[in-house]
Order: sequence, then structure tokens, then C-alpha cells
Amino acid sequence: MKAYLVDTLGTVVFFTIVAGLSELLIAGLAPQQVLIARAITIPVMVLTARPYGMWRDWVFGRFVPVRPVARIVIDILAFLTFQVPVYVATLIVSGATLAEVFAAVSAAIVFMVLLSRPFGLYLEWLRRVAGTTACRLS
Repeated sequence: MKAYLVDTLGTVVFFTIVAGLSELLIAGLAPQQVLIARAITIPVMVLTARPYGMWRDWVFGRFVPVRPVARIVIDILAFLTFQVPVYVATLIVSGATLAEVFAAVSAAIVFMVLLSRPFGLYLEWLRRVAGTTACRLS
């Protein structure tokens, strides 16, 4: 339960701040729109945060990267292989066309690549502070 709370709260805090700033400063959304957008994404983050943490742990366990560059690549791989399908499903459920899904996912992948390692480091730090460990899946 503690690992679930750490992964979930960490994900909600990290991506609420990062995505909120992006929506406000880059996309130009009004503060009220940002609050609504962030409120809508919280249930998705609550449902996927721990499964993603477990997935990331499993990918790291399979590849066991030692060098810093390898850890960056594995973080990107873990993040993309988990989050892209989640994002595609979210877009489809929201009624996006295939062309819109492709455009949105193509743009999102750039941000996912840039954010995957900082988020991975943040998650590792939170787990250390909270005294939780990586999930070891076979």
C-alpha cells in the first residue's frame, strides 16, 4: 500500500506541475482551463501510476543498465512503452479521430522522451525518502 501511495502521489504531483506549467506557459490556456484539465487527468494518473512504477521496475530489472546513458535509454523505453498506449486509449475514449490521435501522440512523444528520465529520478528519490523499494517482477 505504501508503494502505491508513493508512486501515485509522486506521479500526480510531478505531472500536475509539469503539465500545468506547459498548458499555462506554452499552450496559453487560462488558469481555469489548466485547473480543469489537470482535474480531469488525475483519475487517469491514479489508475496508472503504480502500474507504471511496477512496469518501470520490471524493465530496469530485465535490462539492468549500469552506465548512466543506458539508464536514460531504459527510462525512455519504459516510459514510452507504457504511456503511449495509455495516451492513445485516452484519446480514443475522448473521441479523437485516428489522424488526431497520431498528431497528438507524435507531439507527446517529444515531451515523454524529455520527461522520462527526470520523472524516473524523481520517483527513485521519493521511494528512497519514503523507504519503499522497486517492485521485483519475474
